[in-house]
Amino acid sequence: MTPAYPGYQVLDKWNSVSFDDTTRTVLRERLDTVPPRRFFREQEWRLLDAIVARVLPQPDRSEPVPITPWIDAQLHDGVQEGFRYANMPPQAQAWRGGLAAIEAEARYRHDLGFCDLPAALADDLLAALERDQATPGLWPGMNAQCFFITVLAKTIVGFYYAHPAAWSEIGFGGPASPRGYVRLGFDQRDAWEAKEAQWNPE
Repeated sequence: MTPAYPGYQVLDKWNSVSFDDTTRTVLRERLDTVPPRRFFREQEWRLLDAIVARVLPQPDRSEPVPITPWIDAQLHDGVQEGFRYANMPPQAQAWRGGLAAIEAEARYRHDLGFCDLPAALADDLLAALERDQATPGLWPGMNAQCFFITVLAKTIVGFYYAHPAAWSEIGFGGPASPRGYVRLGFDQRDAWEAKEAQWNPE
């Protein structure tokens, strides 16, 4: 598969005017500091890791972007969006309850824990949650579809694209500060932005 932005590495800008000291400090933490487990129990951590691997597989990476550790850190530190859905419990309770319910779904449907499911069955289970086809009674006080879409999948994807490795593959040049982006019109790009490969629909 041809990369959309061949040869582009956002970190090549490390010592350029595109990054300042604040940006470099944030990036260095994301690159070098993987938070330890402090919120999830060991089984919850393993379960979330298995779910992450199905929601956002990274087969082409020798070192996958770490996602579970950053979700754990967010929950441990109590970082929130400032709102929650009326059909969802508070954040920490939602995560613990949602993971427990996914494990219960796996055992109810297949008599196996989620971590032991073949990939196809794990994908089918998660797709059922996305389609609002959860098993009645296994999700007390929580909407399964809302948890899967607006909490679980949204957070997984958010932390993935907060990592510089993901920035390179989508051609993102990093924060607008300090350099800024000037050419904002359709089919325009600044000279320091990534150049997309020619797209061939065939």
